[in-house]
Amino acid sequence: MVDDRGQFLLIRARDLRNRPVWTLPKGTLAPGETSEQAALREVREETGYRCEVVRELEAVTYWFQRSGRRIKKTVSWYLMRPLEKVGDHDHEVDEVAWTDREEALRRLRYDSDRHLLGLDLT
Repeated sequence: MVDDRGQFLLIRARDLRNRPVWTLPKGTLAPGETSEQAALREVREETGYRCEVVRELEAVTYWFQRSGRRIKKTVSWYLMRPLEKVGDHDHEVDEVAWTDREEALRRLRYDSDRHLLGLDLT
């Protein structure tokens, strides 16, 4: 999510090993949800902001391991604009922070997140 000043909204959550990690809000689809609906819901839950979608970004596919199994995940990404703060972040998130692009690139752990910040987000 990017605001009108070019600030990016990051979350500090926990990875699969329970280590803190700065990343972008994301989650899974609920039954009957579209990717766009899920993205809006997840951002609201994880950051406390109600947003609107500006446009769809390129999807990212990656692999991770859970309980000894390799899992392939594809994430649909959307450029969003915050409309209003409607609450606090949920229990899955330790902290929410607005940063400029340079600070976001320093904080983000995952290459796929940093790649998104390198796109033209105007």
